[in-house]
Amino acid sequence: MARPDRQAREAAYRRGLRQELLAAWWLRCKGYQILAHRYRTPQGEIDLIARRGRTVAFVEIKARASTEKAAYAISPHQQARIRQAAERFLQERPALASYQMRFDAIFCVPLRWPKHLPGAWQ
Repeated sequence: MARPDRQAREAAYRRGLRQELLAAWWLRCKGYQILAHRYRTPQGEIDLIARRGRTVAFVEIKARASTEKAAYAISPHQQARIRQAAERFLQERPALASYQMRFDAIFCVPLRWPKHLPGAWQ
């Protein structure tokens, strides 16, 4: 039988996947094309990478009890890691080099639609 801490981690992992799928759906409804999901590099991971027009958005998704708690959950250290991973993504895809790069956040709060914050940080 699985240990309680392992069960809690697995449940949190599944909740995170559901929130990422909801966020991807939300972006598609807003006209974005999803380029990558859970893009991983040694520098860090990006939850979603989406494109609309000539903009590539690197999206961090946070699910918390409130929008305020979700916003505070993206630390400066995490922002730096996402920026490094984004630079690597663009290096691997030279066709996107001329596109505008933006860092977005999507906050998922229970019983509410996701909140998309374009340009959440620089």
